[in-house]
Amino acid sequence: MQQVVQLYRIVHFEFDAAATLPAKAYPPRPEHCLAFYPFDTEVASYSSSQRQEAHHRAVLYGQFTEVTQRSIGHRFLVFQIVFYTGALRRLFGCPATELTNEYIDASLLLGSQVADVTEQLAAAGSYHAMLEVANAFVRQLLAQTRPNSTVADDAIRRFQQMATRWSIDQLASEACLSHRQLERVFYSHTGVSPKQYQQIARFDKAFRLRNSKPHYSWLRIAMACGYHDYQHLAKSYQQLTGLSPRQFHALDEQAPERHFGLHEGFYDDPQF
Repeated sequence: MQQVVQLYRIVHFEFDAAATLPAKAYPPRPEHCLAFYPFDTEVASYSSSQRQEAHHRAVLYGQFTEVTQRSIGHRFLVFQIVFYTGALRRLFGCPATELTNEYIDASLLLGSQVADVTEQLAAAGSYHAMLEVANAFVRQLLAQTRPNSTVADDAIRRFQQMATRWSIDQLASEACLSHRQLERVFYSHTGVSPKQYQQIARFDKAFRLRNSKPHYSWLRIAMACGYHDYQHLAKSYQQLTGLSPRQFHALDEQAPERHFGLHEGFYDDPQF
């Protein structure tokens, strides 16, 4: 399981029925995910095309390179299985390129398993019980597919953990691939190029660091996240969100979790 699952994430909010809930600007992040919605679902709107995906009980999505607006219900709980890059290809047999910027009904790939798992999560009496449901589900997937891990799989998984520190040359060396071979394999695993994946990983680190340490200067954040300077960081924000760092974080201040004094940041990394 540790070869395919990076983490489980539970997001659970209970709002007053009369409350008006703003949409959340959901930025690109370096992850592939299977999300279950046991109670209220959400509506995802694409900022670039105005396309909408709505009210799926479980959603599978690959690497995003753009912002989506997520609107949630008043009784909102999402259980996310965040996979290592490449795991979706190994588990479901589909190239990651087919899932890039896609937010699809998971039942199209998993059939009745989606309803079974969603019902079990809804009936679970605790978060711990939800974790047991997820563990059983992932073990079932592994038993059905028995995916084999290659040298390239292992190298790309380590790159995901070290993307803001590793160079592309280091990744190619670890994977025992030429740069051209690496590009092809990496696209199949992640849906984007190594360079674009690294850009998203740096942006995600800067976004979370700013939320965790709002008193840090933008230059300090830029240097801590592997950027050359503030202009380099600002260019990345503009490319991935269409906004400057200050503009995007002002938008993030309106996210539903801010109602409870919460934010997306670093909670368990002693470095920050």
